[in-house]
Amino acid sequence: MNTRILVALVCALAPAGAAFAETLVVDDQVVLKNSAVERPARGSTMTSVESRFGAPNQKHATVGQPPITRWDYSGFSVFFENDRVIHAVAVGS
Repeated sequence: MNTRILVALVCALAPAGAAFAETLVVDDQVVLKNSAVERPARGSTMTSVESRFGAPNQKHATVGQPPITRWDYSGFSVFFENDRVIHAVAVGS
């Protein structure tokens, strides 16, 4: 199930711009090369993310069950399940 969410997130970000991370497929698995862009840690709360990184450039509406929310910052996007970070992805501007 987590792999499906990750693949869906990667696909959703494809039109957002070129990623700073290099995307590779190894043995039918998507592998991302690390990026130098600072991003929030997994498990961080929405409050702590906003406190550390400031207000996002855009907050997208919550979708699905469990509820997933995306916040876009300059250089990265953060995905939350309820109020906790599940993934942060470096994106081009």
